[in-house]
Amino acid sequence: MALTLAEAAKLSNDILLAGVIETILKDSPVLQRLPFVEIVGNGLTYNREATAPSAGFFDVGDTWTESTPTFTQQTVTLKIMGGDADIDNFLLATRSNIQDLESAVVQLKAKAVRQLFEQTFITGDATANPKSFDGLDKLTDPAQGISMGVNGGSLTLDKLDEIIDTVKGGKPELLLMSRRSRRLVNKLARTSGSFLEADRDEFGQMLQFYDGIAIGVSDYISDAQTVGTSTDCSTVYAFQVGEGALAGVTSPGSLQVERVGSLETKDASRTRIKWYASLALFNALKLARLTGVRP
Repeated sequence: MALTLAEAAKLSNDILLAGVIETILKDSPVLQRLPFVEIVGNGLTYNREATAPSAGFFDVGDTWTESTPTFTQQTVTLKIMGGDADIDNFLLATRSNIQDLESAVVQLKAKAVRQLFEQTFITGDATANPKSFDGLDKLTDPAQGISMGVNGGSLTLDKLDEIIDTVKGGKPELLLMSRRSRRLVNKLARTSGSFLEADRDEFGQMLQFYDGIAIGVSDYISDAQTVGTSTDCSTVYAFQVGEGALAGVTSPGSLQVERVGSLETKDASRTRIKWYASLALFNALKLARLTGVRP
């Protein structure tokens, strides 16, 4: 069963771990919604449907023809993410609130882990860097790609609707884009005489919706991508999440906070944040992207 990090945090009695997960989730529309499948071992092999079976009409006495789906086997391996947070023992001894100091230092490292995951979620390339996992740019099937044109073009609501319709089997759960692209969507909505829906998420932050689909912003989607002769392009992603769609893969226990202890080379203690995780796309039709979005 797949659980989001928010749900996993509720099962933990470790206050520090719960605080780290809250820090990671707070500013990440991706991690707030992306469920994770726990696996035992260092990888997950699964079958992704390549072609669907067919059906037809038959007369009495007809010979029935057999049709079965075909599959392609995919394997995703867990990657090691994390970092160490060192806390100076002098500061621990002289600060009146030790817990606050530890939390502050560890939370800064937690933000770094979140930023690494979000960047890899978009641009990860396991071929270029075998230590990382493939992100959306690598996972998107070419047939699921929509373009604004040979040299890019100005975003339209029609194109936004097209990328939504490219995701099959229901609406996407998230439209992920850059801040510039979100401003363009807002402008298009106002020009058409309407406004985007808005509501607060569980962290009290305002969240916008287009056609009932949450709009998420990622600072790791570049607005300086090259499409044809244009160098000011961006990308919008649409996807469903879950075990039959796009999901994270993690080791049992998910994110871990480990107190390493006192260090030999300096007067400090160390806390390690580590996460064995990756990303899996179980159905290629659940992810689409729109490239060449210009201002």
